[in-house]
Amino acid sequence: MKIEVNVPDGVSGKWSVSSFTVAEDDFSQKISMFKSGRGVPGGNYKRLMRGGEVIMSNTPDEISDFLGFYYKAKGSILINGLGIGVTLKALMEKPEVTDITVIENSEDVIKLVASSYQDPKVTIIHADAFTWNPPKGKVYDCVWHDIWDNICADNLPEMAKLHRKYARRAKYQESWCKGRCQRQKRESDRYMRYWR
Repeated sequence: MKIEVNVPDGVSGKWSVSSFTVAEDDFSQKISMFKSGRGVPGGNYKRLMRGGEVIMSNTPDEISDFLGFYYKAKGSILINGLGIGVTLKALMEKPEVTDITVIENSEDVIKLVASSYQDPKVTIIHADAFTWNPPKGKVYDCVWHDIWDNICADNLPEMAKLHRKYARRAKYQESWCKGRCQRQKRESDRYMRYWR
């Protein structure tokens, strides 16, 4: 699945959106584009950066991270984390999605990205996912948490906190790369047990 985002290149505070191209024959760029070490096939992409560091993009690996959630998503959706709106755009195009609320902590990200997603079924709110409260009585069919910069076991406590917070407000919820973070933790725990 390829998702084209129409967010204009720009800068706001420490944040920026920029277009970039990976050449088909540039192997070094393909394997070193992101700190996660995941590859990037040749093509034209968009990325969101903070202080010169890539936070997210519309590359195939980034898209594959939310496909499980995408296929289950229907009805009323809550997304914690706007990014460049890749998940939002994919969900906007699903007829079975009735409304989408996005919570984004960075006002600069909202300034750069939100105007590209003007749609009656989309509401973007400047707030913190950990402290924002949905309207009284509101239950979302699906909730997606995507507020982390890296795939890392250190994210697991925050993921658990968000899943607890929204447990009564969501029929179904997932966090970005939670399974990979859990695998990292298991591997780290196994390593530590071995060397004790």
